[in-house]
Amino acid sequence: MLSYDELTSSEREVWDAFPEGHRVDLRTGVPEEDRVAASGQWGSGRTVRATVIVALLLGANTVQSGAVGCLRLVGARISGHLNLAGAQIAHDLWLEDCWFEEGVDLSGASTQSIAIVGSRVPGVEAGMIRIDGRLDLRRSRLESGSASPFHRRVTALSLINATVSGAVNLNGAEITAPGEWAVSAGGLVAEGGVYCADGFVAHGEVRLMGAQLPGGLHMRGALLERPGRRGVALALDNAVASTLDFSDGFTANGTVRLRGARISDNLTFERAVLNGPPDGHGPSLVALLMQAVDFDFTLARQPSAAVDLRGAQVSYLHDNEHSWPGVVELDGFVYGSIKVDEAGERREAVGRRGSVAHRLGWIRRSPGYTPQPYEQLASWYRKAGHDDEARRVLLAKQRHRRHTLPRAARVWGHLLDVTVGYGYRPWLAGVWILALTLLGMLSFSTHAPTPVQRGEGVPFRPLVYTLDLLIPVGGLGQRSAWYWSNDGLQWLAYLLIAFGWVLTTAVIAGVTRALQKN
Repeated sequence: MLSYDELTSSEREVWDAFPEGHRVDLRTGVPEEDRVAASGQWGSGRTVRATVIVALLLGANTVQSGAVGCLRLVGARISGHLNLAGAQIAHDLWLEDCWFEEGVDLSGASTQSIAIVGSRVPGVEAGMIRIDGRLDLRRSRLESGSASPFHRRVTALSLINATVSGAVNLNGAEITAPGEWAVSAGGLVAEGGVYCADGFVAHGEVRLMGAQLPGGLHMRGALLERPGRRGVALALDNAVASTLDFSDGFTANGTVRLRGARISDNLTFERAVLNGPPDGHGPSLVALLMQAVDFDFTLARQPSAAVDLRGAQVSYLHDNEHSWPGVVELDGFVYGSIKVDEAGERREAVGRRGSVAHRLGWIRRSPGYTPQPYEQLASWYRKAGHDDEARRVLLAKQRHRRHTLPRAARVWGHLLDVTVGYGYRPWLAGVWILALTLLGMLSFSTHAPTPVQRGEGVPFRPLVYTLDLLIPVGGLGQRSAWYWSNDGLQWLAYLLIAFGWVLTTAVIAGVTRALQKN
């Protein structure tokens, strides 16, 4: 148990100020001397032992009646290990511009608001903490310490299964754990949201898997770096948030993973940069099964690696010319509306010149053939009242599918395409029939056929005879009454009969397919 006589002068100042929550500032007022980077030169006059801070927070100096105790310390060197694991803390803690010789352990603690602002800390362990207030680590530098025998990974900031009734403020902080986890906060519940803006930098993976963030995650302008093969810069698997803000220069040098994340409002990457893993192995964005209302993917430049949106569902999609890399996984991606960003203005993509060709090129960035992206795009056009564009999309789907079929099926597919456009261009059959009718009429009118029975039957009419050959069902009485002694014209008659069957079969198959799709 600490006694007052054992305290240094700076520690006594902190001790005396605590009961009424007064602020103790140990800075000299000289900027060069007060910089945290120069803390190695801070002597005993600016040093406060961690055990003194622990003792005060656990009730060593009784708070006076009518006062609110609070530990407020600025510009101190904290010596020793600040260990408050499992503690029940009834007072706020505010440490500003301090330099910690060792890490801070708050795991399992129950406490009021905690602020470690503008400070340098070897690491903060706060797993399972319960904070009735906010956690403020603004402008602080957190660096991972050495790994323990019980933990394979080193984490600079651990908030695993932590509960914070206010916000987690990491604005301007720099968290370093190269090759490891800079932030490990799986299962975090932050009612007021998590703020990582204003120059936030993380060297190492930021993990918020399964986090509950009613106040959202705000990473405007943040820089995330995760070196290594298949490096993940940010993992938000199965997280639930009101909004995810990765805008205004947000840069991820590693994969951003939103697998199964559910965003009740806005997910934005406006003017963001997604570089993917530095070694080129792995995608830039994985949003498999992600759900969001508004998905703004208007990036500052094209992602360097693939984007995976398989199974994702959004109500509104915003994109621009920089949004899509060479590979985009779209199988199962469902959207209700698409808007494009042009010259800073958001406009409906449907009905714009070149819209269909652009969107088909987008779909063809998916590896292999999958029908759902075509069906989804056609459905979007159809709901917007653009049936012609929808048919163009479905025709493109059939043409893409044809490349996956056996040779015989591909031949039949080509025939359907040329004759009736797979049923989405039925007018082509009329063009073929008209062309063949003109060919037959002109050819047959140059010669006289031989009657099957002389003096009997209907008079020869080249037009009616040609139509009789092209129509495979029923008859007009011409085909059975006349034949040709000229081999060339007889073979032309056979060819027209064959074309008649092919056209009729193609029309039936194509129209049936079109009716099924509509």
